[in-house]
Amino acid sequence: MDKAKYIDHTLLKATATENEILELCAEANLYHFKSVCINPYYVNKAKNYLNGTDVLICTVIGFPLGANTSDVKAYETTRAIADGADEVDMVINVGAMKSGLYDVVLEDIKAVVKAADGVLVKVILETCYLTDDEIIKASLLAKEAGADFVKTSTGFGTNGATVEAVKLMRETVGPDMGVKASGGIRTKEDMEKMIQAGANRIGCSAGAKIMEEYKNE
Repeated sequence: MDKAKYIDHTLLKATATENEILELCAEANLYHFKSVCINPYYVNKAKNYLNGTDVLICTVIGFPLGANTSDVKAYETTRAIADGADEVDMVINVGAMKSGLYDVVLEDIKAVVKAADGVLVKVILETCYLTDDEIIKASLLAKEAGADFVKTSTGFGTNGATVEAVKLMRETVGPDMGVKASGGIRTKEDMEKMIQAGANRIGCSAGAKIMEEYKNE
């Protein structure tokens, strides 16, 4: 696969301006990234800007803490899709996961999958807060709920993607479900390690820099 198509070109910081979002979209179009990943407020603006290109619009749900109620996450999902989102990345209820309330976590993911109604759903586990056993369990819950991907991180936790977490997620969900590595991926070497570990999507803000590294090989 073309390396650019691994990348969700990401800008989720609270201070992101409209001009910065449009610059992100321009870069994504230039390099033909898989998507731009942006906060819900900017979905419609990005959709209009990228209309007619091959770049998808990805947004985040229950972000970054995952502590919203399921009905709120479901509404966020339907609203984002109405505004033009092609993919949604939802954060699990991390507190419920840590409490062992697995039925709550499962139903929370199911609510978003149902609201997405066929639109691709990635489930952010926030692996920095989970034990290996919890990563395995959360990955299995996401699979059971009908999600399309599991994803490591929001980028707002104590750590981002690790090779170990990506390998564990890939081993758990098998070959047919997506695994997205995100958080702290800043170089071509970082990206290659994540792909080798089993990731088939990379969330990062350094996409343009990484693609220039590939060009200069």
